[in-house]
Amino acid sequence: MSTKIEFNANSINKEILFQLYKNMLKPRLIEEKMLILLRQGKISKWFSGIGQEAISVGVASVLEKDEYILPMHRNLGVFTTREIPLHRLFSQWQGKMNGFTKGRDRSFHFGTQEYNIVGMISHLGPQLGIADGIALANKLKNNNKICAVFTGEGGTSEGDFHEALNVASVWSLPVLFCVENNGYGLSTPSSEQFNCVNIADKGIGYGMESHIIDGNNILEVYAKVSEIAKSIRKNPRPILLEFKTFRMRGHEEASGTKYVPQDLLDFWGAKDPLENYQEFLKKEGILTEEIEVSLKKEIIQEINEHLKIASDEEKIIPNLEIELNDVYRNHKYQEIKPSNNKNKIRLIDAISEGLNQSMEKYDDLVIMGQDVAEYGGVFKITDGFVEKFGKERVRNTPICESAIVSAAYGLSVNGIKSVMEMQFADFVSSGFNPVVNLLAKSHYRWNQNADIVIRMPCGAGVGAGPFHSQTNEAWFTKTPGLKVVYPAFPQDAKGLLIEAINDPNPVLFFEHKALYRSVYQEVSEEYFTLPIGKAVLLKEGNEVTIITYGAGVHWALDTLVNNSNIHADLIDLRTLQPLDVETIYSSVRKTGKAIVLQEDSLFGGIASDVSALITENCFHQLDAPVKRVGSLETPIPFEPNLEKQYLAKNQFELALKELIDY
Repeated sequence: MSTKIEFNANSINKEILFQLYKNMLKPRLIEEKMLILLRQGKISKWFSGIGQEAISVGVASVLEKDEYILPMHRNLGVFTTREIPLHRLFSQWQGKMNGFTKGRDRSFHFGTQEYNIVGMISHLGPQLGIADGIALANKLKNNNKICAVFTGEGGTSEGDFHEALNVASVWSLPVLFCVENNGYGLSTPSSEQFNCVNIADKGIGYGMESHIIDGNNILEVYAKVSEIAKSIRKNPRPILLEFKTFRMRGHEEASGTKYVPQDLLDFWGAKDPLENYQEFLKKEGILTEEIEVSLKKEIIQEINEHLKIASDEEKIIPNLEIELNDVYRNHKYQEIKPSNNKNKIRLIDAISEGLNQSMEKYDDLVIMGQDVAEYGGVFKITDGFVEKFGKERVRNTPICESAIVSAAYGLSVNGIKSVMEMQFADFVSSGFNPVVNLLAKSHYRWNQNADIVIRMPCGAGVGAGPFHSQTNEAWFTKTPGLKVVYPAFPQDAKGLLIEAINDPNPVLFFEHKALYRSVYQEVSEEYFTLPIGKAVLLKEGNEVTIITYGAGVHWALDTLVNNSNIHADLIDLRTLQPLDVETIYSSVRKTGKAIVLQEDSLFGGIASDVSALITENCFHQLDAPVKRVGSLETPIPFEPNLEKQYLAKNQFELALKELIDY
């Protein structure tokens, strides 16, 4: 391989040639300054992109200002080319309020709608699915916009890479998948990441056009990406771009480069994108020594001035109220009262009605999930929706939960609400990372809400076995930033689902499969809302407080019917996060006894936290220890007798009587 870079200006005018040089020089000089500050202990970490500037600058220079870019932590050139004021970047890296995350996340782990940038999370892969969602929104809006997303060659080993490229190809989404192949994923060489010659070779597996580009040649990057961008604006489709380059410094500075052969460093050092381009411009008469010195002086002065602004900014003073309030996007509940026009329908029908009427209210709301289109979903909740709303808004997805959760987030970034059907709640484990690390943390990190409802068909009692029967709400109530709703009745299901869709925050909406067709209720015909975070008192008594939700509500009701001598307050929580603690406390302080019933296995479930809250806040009013009832500490069996033995339903009556007799 030759170290010589062949620059070909073609029809690129001199102004652009010079601007590309300026745009590469600025991030290089900033990085050199940051390395000094790192040694001085003034910033905590640095992930260097020295030697890779041509890729960031080339791609960012091609995209229009209102087209989204999703960079990684070696793409400083994206941020500077988008002309983010340097003092804001410096404040971000120093963890100050004038940065983009209020000191909550570091370096390049941020986004900004002002500059149409969506930053990374450390898990890398979800970034690619986000780009799918942004591109889908662009396509739905028919605005002829594209987006570009970056990852490294190490990131292509993740399942999210496969999922995102597959979805983009199936849906013909206008995305540039930009892979910076810089030789190493931390210390692991590319030869131990994948066994094909080039990452671009993977494109054929997705029916996707792909290209290999010299990532150290700014003119090749700019010209090729310009040509491709123009093409996919007119003819939307994804393209895989592999940029061949090299990481000249450690993964981050502390890790060093001892594992890299010196001759490899020397080879790529001779291919430095900035130095080689600088020499080319001088030979072309576009750049002189005098202009170079003057430009460097100008940029260094800008860096120093903006560093002073950031340095003079006071450190963040923790404010508990601000921290807690920023976990969710503020949402003021607007009550739309249920009408008196009612029909007796099943839980499943009420959910379908709520979805249908929400699709009518929001003319760009998107429903996504496996088999939700013509087939109507495995439970037929979206049956007939394609005919009414079209395939663009009612979308079958490949079997790839992680990419679709991330794509839903991308839709939200680009201003579109979505409802994703997790075919079975059990399958959320395949999309767990973007739910708990992307959706949940987004608003707290950089003020970007995730306007998403994930429908979670769940629960046992239908002979579905270990992988189609879990009620896994406790996986998510533990995670700040998520809302968790779990109705037991059709009227509640409809009103709460409508409100979940109205709410700009991520909501996991649990729907018990065994209740779908077994529970009937008079349900208001028209569009109405019910408040998230408000429990309901179904029965009143003075002996004991029963606290439950989902199928547990019906188990408790049956038990009280069979034991008419028991006088209990029965609380249906309806919402698990946020939890209506005041309704719980008020009842327990009245009755003096509390029993918490859940379908989930007992340890680590909702009942444990509710029990602890009661003990901490109602201890002096308690006449007995708080009782918890849950299912067995085993996976869920499918054989009817084994499943019956598993469920908490059969333990509840005895436990209730024991508590009353205490």
